[in-house]
Amino acid sequence: MLLQGDLQKVFDALYHLGVIDPVLDLDWAEELEGARRHRKELDRAVTIVNSYQTDEDTMMQELGQFDDKVLNYLAMEVAREFADFHAREELH
Repeated sequence: MLLQGDLQKVFDALYHLGVIDPVLDLDWAEELEGARRHRKELDRAVTIVNSYQTDEDTMMQELGQFDDKVLNYLAMEVAREFADFHAREELH
């Protein structure tokens, strides 16, 4: 499942939940190897993000119920999407 909408809102929500800073210190290659085991939960988190773009408080409340690993994977996915978006912008 792909993230949709305003990635900045998702980043801000994850930042307020305290997810971003710890993720910056992780070995992403190692962490992402385990992402497949949490695919269903990650898909649920992405569904929440896509559903609550206009209600950041509810988005944060719903995301706060997930395991730290799932939120880490979500933060990495947001970063990847940001990078892909900016790479496409540079081509045009």
